[in-house]
Amino acid sequence: MHDADKILLPRWTIPVAGGKNSDPATVLEDHAVVIVGDRIAEAGARSEVLGAWESAEMVELDDHVLIPGLVNAHTHAAMTLLRGFADDLPLMRWLSEYIWPTEARCVDRDYVAVGTDLAMLEMIRGGTTCFQDMYFFPDTVAARAEAAGMRATVGMIAIEFPTAWAATPEEYIEKGLETRDALRHSRLVNAAFAPHAPYTVSDKTLEKIATLAEELDCQVHMHVHETEHEISESIARFGVRPLERLDQLGLVSPRLAAVHMTQLLDMEIESVASHGISVIHCPQSNLKLASGMCRVADLLRADVNVAIGTDGASSNNDLDMLSEMQTASLLAKGIAGDPYAMNAAQSLWAATMGGARALGMEDRIGSIEPGKFADLVAIDLSVARSLPVYHPLSQVVYGCAGDQVSHVWIGGCQVLDSGSFTRLEKDRVLADASQWGLKIARQPPSSGT
Repeated sequence: MHDADKILLPRWTIPVAGGKNSDPATVLEDHAVVIVGDRIAEAGARSEVLGAWESAEMVELDDHVLIPGLVNAHTHAAMTLLRGFADDLPLMRWLSEYIWPTEARCVDRDYVAVGTDLAMLEMIRGGTTCFQDMYFFPDTVAARAEAAGMRATVGMIAIEFPTAWAATPEEYIEKGLETRDALRHSRLVNAAFAPHAPYTVSDKTLEKIATLAEELDCQVHMHVHETEHEISESIARFGVRPLERLDQLGLVSPRLAAVHMTQLLDMEIESVASHGISVIHCPQSNLKLASGMCRVADLLRADVNVAIGTDGASSNNDLDMLSEMQTASLLAKGIAGDPYAMNAAQSLWAATMGGARALGMEDRIGSIEPGKFADLVAIDLSVARSLPVYHPLSQVVYGCAGDQVSHVWIGGCQVLDSGSFTRLEKDRVLADASQWGLKIARQPPSSGT
């Protein structure tokens, strides 16, 4: 017999281990997952596992489905403090008249720490075990993620105008690399380059990032082709569409995770596929800001890696990946006029393995397989909204809510136990967030809402 740290015994297991086009019926019943240290040691039939392993901690999950931890591939975590602050506006007015001025007045390390804690409280409760962030003070985001026991890729943000984090493009890059270097021994947090968008970052800065990304073999996380206005502005300023400009500057490669991509021509989809770019789909944010709609069905047909992100809570207004999966599938069907578009298996794959691949972590997270980190989520399917259960995978994508997530493990460490947090101090986080809400409300943007 082998010794395990814990053995999970769910009624159903969805391993997400057969590729993004795997059969939606790939659901295993009465299986067990063995955790040793921070890794999955074995996943197999319950009788075989229990005959080969023993553990002092046996976690019975009689009415639950076990899935890999969800990967929120695009967030601005600290912007939870601006949730509902400036709703029902188009992107550029929302940014220039409300978000950027408010951030200039309010953002500091405490703002980022409190906002990130609030975001992680929400994400963990909804089954997200890893998030990719793009925001100021990435070193603070990293520290808060480490303290919460949450996996994250923090963004080495770059933008042309000064903020509380950095004054020049050179300083953004320098401080980002310092953050990346400080994380080199972390088992939970790493860093990726995060130039904000083609319209806010110069050719010189983008060329520098492209060179560094290649030298360091580092991912690049960037808003691209988010709105029609972005496209027309790029043509007016540079003579080409944004994706072509990024290609000219050396950024188009498998390292690029392009966020939103709501404005794509057929030839651009072909280019995305041939270059191995990942597309991070944020359907609810795109719908709310009326930015456009990503052609997900066409991307999947072209074998493009599609991941899912919530975007920031200020433009969503939540960080619920279960809800985001449902919206992604339904929207894809509506756009394509095809009920087969982005089926349940493809949606769950995008929210797990698709995100892992976009972050360059598909060998470590995203599926329930031996050798990978034990990032696992148990969802209770015994509640009224989930009964009866015919197809657990479809039920997860189309019918589950975040409050059905009962247990969450990240790297084998339990961070949610029967709905209760084991590391984050819920009452403190909520109180701190409320205080920041009062502070921001006393200093509204001059144009009002």
